[in-house]
Amino acid sequence: MPDSLPLFPLNTVLVPGAALGLRVFEPRYLDLVRDCGRHGTGFGVCLIAQGTEAGAPATPMAWGTEARIEDFDNGPDGLLHLRLRGGRRFHVTRTRVRDNGLVVGEVAWCDPDPVAELQPQHALLGDVLRRILEQLGEADVRVPEPRFDDAAWVGWRLAELLPLTLPQRQRLLQEDDPDRRLDDLLGML
Repeated sequence: MPDSLPLFPLNTVLVPGAALGLRVFEPRYLDLVRDCGRHGTGFGVCLIAQGTEAGAPATPMAWGTEARIEDFDNGPDGLLHLRLRGGRRFHVTRTRVRDNGLVVGEVAWCDPDPVAELQPQHALLGDVLRRILEQLGEADVRVPEPRFDDAAWVGWRLAELLPLTLPQRQRLLQEDDPDRRLDDLLGML
């Protein structure tokens, strides 16, 4: 049975484990954040397939990532600022739009990534990630527990940090196999 998940269509792709800053100002999304806080739940972030971030409800892509609120504050602009972290991936099987304009998806959760050791043919990607993280420093990227020998972790961090196009990042999000994801990343480099 699919789960119901409120969706926040954006012009970005959130991948598992990635951090995302978000400013919230529309009433439907302020209500969403309040409900998530009350119930200790997350919401789905999907790349916009059609439409825009503000105004009329946008049509989301069929794959997304659960977002969990790590921190929030009122910014100097008077808007609610959220710090999100990507969690589980999901596939949207159906959507509906509530009266307030909030898109709600019926979602099937993707299986968690298997724990798989970084293969020798992907060792270069582990080195690239180490160098990126060294250059960025801890202040710019909060990487919980580095796992440079874990194929899925390396792939998701590179998907988060490399200057990829939105279609490239979306394709990586939709790939279930960590080694194929790394093969795709090698091809993009």
